[in-house]
Amino acid sequence: MNAEQLVKDKIRSIKDFPIEGIIFRDITTAIKDKEALREMIDFLTAKFINRSIDYVAVVESRGFIFGSALAYNINAGCVLIRKPGKLPAETISEEYTLEYGTDRLEIHKDAIEKGKNVIVIDDLLATGGTVGAACRLLKKAGAKVLASAFIIELQDLKGRENLPKDVEVISMVKY
Repeated sequence: MNAEQLVKDKIRSIKDFPIEGIIFRDITTAIKDKEALREMIDFLTAKFINRSIDYVAVVESRGFIFGSALAYNINAGCVLIRKPGKLPAETISEEYTLEYGTDRLEIHKDAIEKGKNVIVIDDLLATGGTVGAACRLLKKAGAKVLASAFIIELQDLKGRENLPKDVEVISMVKY
């Protein structure tokens, strides 16, 4: 069995969550499996090990799991992208639209030096709203955003279309 199938087999699908008609792809069942977790981290590492990456920007909260291990493996720093009010020092932020309103992401103002190469990691690509905002935020900070990577991509939601065209998109498991 290949790595993608092994991971896909470990992701739990929950019908009608959080609302009727939705199939929620629960990655926690893959994270708890040591072989699947290793395959997910190895997949990301293989994609970025030979590239000049200064920082792995990780989106709260499941992005933290994958991105910190990836940053360690590729010898890069790790930058936290958080919801409002979670970071203690001066921040910059980016607002984005949700189905039911707006939300905002923040990073520390001094998190990234201008011109540094950055990749964005999250667990799942759905509509692209969150990671699109993360990419804009990082660019606002002066970063060169090279790629975004995900373990799961929900292709029907066309999230790739909402990400910057100059940012490579990588995903391991597609639904």
